[in-house]
Amino acid sequence: MKVHLMYRDQDFDLQREPPQNEAALLQDLELDTLFGAMALGAKPLYEVARSAVLGSLQDIDAIRYRQDILKDCLKNAAVVREMHQLAVETMDSKERRWLRIFGFGNSSAGILRSSVEIVQLFLDILLVLRCIADEHAEAFSSEGFAAFFAMIKRELNDEYLATVQRHLAELSFQDGVLISAALGTGNEGADYLLAKHKQNGQSWVQRVLTPGPTTYTSRIHPRDFPGARALSDLKERGLNLVANALAQSADHINSFFGLLRTELAFYIGCLNLYDRLVQLGEPVAFPAPAPAGEREHSFTGLYDICLALTMGQNVVGNDVAADHRDIAVITGANQGGKSTFLRSIGVAQLMMQAGMFVPATSLRANLCRGLYTHYRRQEDATMNSGKLDEELGRMSDIVDAIGPDSMVLFNESFAATNEREGAEIARQITHALLERRIKIFFVTHLWAFARGLYDRGMENAIFLRAERRDDGERTFRLIEGAPLSTSYGVDLYRQVFGT
Repeated sequence: MKVHLMYRDQDFDLQREPPQNEAALLQDLELDTLFGAMALGAKPLYEVARSAVLGSLQDIDAIRYRQDILKDCLKNAAVVREMHQLAVETMDSKERRWLRIFGFGNSSAGILRSSVEIVQLFLDILLVLRCIADEHAEAFSSEGFAAFFAMIKRELNDEYLATVQRHLAELSFQDGVLISAALGTGNEGADYLLAKHKQNGQSWVQRVLTPGPTTYTSRIHPRDFPGARALSDLKERGLNLVANALAQSADHINSFFGLLRTELAFYIGCLNLYDRLVQLGEPVAFPAPAPAGEREHSFTGLYDICLALTMGQNVVGNDVAADHRDIAVITGANQGGKSTFLRSIGVAQLMMQAGMFVPATSLRANLCRGLYTHYRRQEDATMNSGKLDEELGRMSDIVDAIGPDSMVLFNESFAATNEREGAEIARQITHALLERRIKIFFVTHLWAFARGLYDRGMENAIFLRAERRDDGERTFRLIEGAPLSTSYGVDLYRQVFGT
């Protein structure tokens, strides 16, 4: 049995290696806020959300496959939550049952007895899951859920469930263990085989009155310990194969429920996030992904989801049409929403490539092969290096890892030196990245750098500016416009000192 609710043809691997730049993404994009809203304090949900969002999908069909499943989850939230809770309780019950039957030991008889109990537990839950499929399958339209429910109905039909139940009853050996064997070399026992008791369909009266076949019985004296051990060894050999087979069956069903719990956890996290955003009155939309080789990036109402979750209220969204552009340069007033906008770009990209909805009223963007952030950091407290050295070191790490059709978010980079030197460093780095077909969003106060790019009349560049009204008020919206020679720091001075 396969779950396949995260991928069409493979299981979701929670243990896969995280991206090399995971720590930078978590810090710069404040992703812990996003994962916390998805998890609601549940560590397993947090871990699944983190792995899924940072493990960006690189295939448009795979993204749409998840999107369709998530749409089904939004329409049938109660059913999805019921199935997830069923998987969670099943795994919890199994763990408690394992602790209770741990004393059965590692013998074939102990393994068989413990496996019978575990499979019986799983069988009862599988029956509940089959009932859910029978009752609710028609309400789901996605390819993933259609295949999942069809598998449940096909593999857990009444005949199969009855057969498994009958085998479990037989494996309890109410009538004792029947083992056949042959004599091997030196009259050693060989070819031990667990045999099935003959079922002749007679009533108990007939069985009592009908004489049975001639049998030979050997009884072990209560104090014959070597004889008891020999008899126990015979039983172990007879039960070994069936015990191992049933243990493997239990492991298979256990793996199914484990994957069901993990893969549904991603969608439960999405439901939790959706409910919170609806409560805040914030819009969401399913994005339209474009191939990585294209340059598509247009959206309306894109907002910083982490800021909205932190503040617990609506935040300002932005509308930008940046199709066929390789670089976006963002300048303008201090505290005008530039860094917030940059964060909204990065988080929305990760959410789109995880198959989720995005915090916007609409969004179309090309996939990126990798997302990297280069944000300014606090001064090195150990004084092992200067601030510019530290920035260049991180930039070197990015260059070593990045490839074509990736995206880099720069936030006030290379401002740790003078204007002229910082602008030249930024110019050379962006020029090299653009030659490698790397998409760039660059928030900067380096006017010489921004103005230099603008004056070149680059058709593949868009220049955005944080809006400021004549009275100094920040709207926290970005508009298309040429870089200005001031970031209006005097507004902050007046705000602080009142003059």
